[in-house]
Amino acid sequence: MTIELQMLVLSAVLGLVQIVLSSQWASRQHGYRWAAGSRDEIVPPLQGVAGRLERALRNFAETFPLFAAAVLVAGIANRHSWMTVHGSELYFIARVAYVPLYAFGVRLVRSFVWNAATMGIVLILIALL
Repeated sequence: MTIELQMLVLSAVLGLVQIVLSSQWASRQHGYRWAAGSRDEIVPPLQGVAGRLERALRNFAETFPLFAAAVLVAGIANRHSWMTVHGSELYFIARVAYVPLYAFGVRLVRSFVWNAATMGIVLILIALL
């Protein structure tokens, strides 16, 4: 398995971890009866860490399909270079760092790390062009 595919698998695991973290914090805030129910009732928006984890997960869900597509196309096209390797590593490492930075409300550094993850995707796409 290439490094790019390994980073893709690890990123999928990261996505699952983020789902669990977000749902656990949401359940703490709204209660486990709400979490186990139909969730038809209107509840206030998540606040604090729970809200930030939910937004971090939404952000991951926006970028992960682009990353996955780029890595899979690179694999299918047999394009394996320093740009695809470092791009996939940069995406994964930055996304791992992004979660605690967002959860703890670290503003400026979090934005820098988001840009680094995005640059990882861009590197892979440039390698494909």
